[in-house]
Amino acid sequence: MKQLPKESVSVIVTSPPYNLKNSTGNGMKDGRGGKWSNASLINGYTDHDDCMPHEEYVQWQRRCLTEMMRVLKQDGAIFYNHKWRVQDGLLQDRSDIVAGFPVRQIIIWKRKGGINFNAGYFLPTYEVIYLIAKPDFKLAPKANAMGDVWEIPQARDNEHPAPFPIELAERCIAATNGGVVLDPFMGSGTTAIAAEHLNREWIGAELSAEYCKMAKNRIKKVITHKNKSTVGT
Repeated sequence: MKQLPKESVSVIVTSPPYNLKNSTGNGMKDGRGGKWSNASLINGYTDHDDCMPHEEYVQWQRRCLTEMMRVLKQDGAIFYNHKWRVQDGLLQDRSDIVAGFPVRQIIIWKRKGGINFNAGYFLPTYEVIYLIAKPDFKLAPKANAMGDVWEIPQARDNEHPAPFPIELAERCIAATNGGVVLDPFMGSGTTAIAAEHLNREWIGAELSAEYCKMAKNRIKKVITHKNKSTVGT
């Protein structure tokens, strides 16, 4: 992002690593918790172990958000997807990450439920999307009629260990008034695919060469399909 000019993108849709392996429980550390016994993230990402000391993780994400704000136009917005967790018996609501940034709204992404092996709290069934907006940001016409609870199933048929639903990214992008879309944690290319579906220009950044290859293959299929559809009409 530091290579991008100031105020050069209109909307950012991203879901960073959640630092799940930095956990007070055993589930994400060694799989004994049952809940994560078949989860790919037990081994972390290919180039990121997802197990940073909490304060280090918070500072990293705050630096990322600071850069996002720098490259965002004055009428732009960030859709920053994150997950609240219980750590040491207390809610970790990510307020330490977003404090001081212009959070305009919290959108609830309601997922399908899973299995909860912890008797200390109810089964978590949602994640949050922080709408972090520059002063002149306005939603696209009629988008303000949508509610702030979005019921969207988890992604399927995606080899990435923490896939992001295309429908969720599409809903974020479609609610804005055009311009370049950025995802600084592109992963398997979901934000780019959503942007392609909506005929929006996009920029993506990804550390992992494996995930870049995965993203390129997925995006290529979408573009090929679009081109065939154009020829057919």
